[in-house]
Amino acid sequence: MIFVDADACPVKAEVEKVGTRHKIKIFIVSNGGIRPSQNPLVETIVVPDGPDVADMWIADRAKQGDVVITADIPLAARCVEQGASVLKPNGEPLTEKNIGNVLATRDLMADVRAADPFHQGGGRPFSKADRSRFLDALERVLRKVGT
Repeated sequence: MIFVDADACPVKAEVEKVGTRHKIKIFIVSNGGIRPSQNPLVETIVVPDGPDVADMWIADRAKQGDVVITADIPLAARCVEQGASVLKPNGEPLTEKNIGNVLATRDLMADVRAADPFHQGGGRPFSKADRSRFLDALERVLRKVGT
């Protein structure tokens, strides 16, 4: 199965396209505002409002052999711990080997932002190259877990 942390996810259409080609069940999880797909392989899950409710729904279900698409690092860490393959929307894989460093960097950057009241941060914009990397990475992961 593929689980998509859908709030603010820029690659939902790509997940549906690739997942459908592989005939894999896809769960699009959000707290609303997502138009349901007519694709029978895609199930839209709307969870109640609240902090991390969609994340908890995914984390409670993701397991070995599943794929999770998320930019949420704590969710990714839980899913990796449970054996799921995790990809960020830019195609970056989050694995047992790198999740510790990614979590530490996330926490450090949160501290930096909190200490600087004038921080205007934000990441770089999502690009065509990110989308292309994501499609390639998802294809590779699905082939790997399908074997």
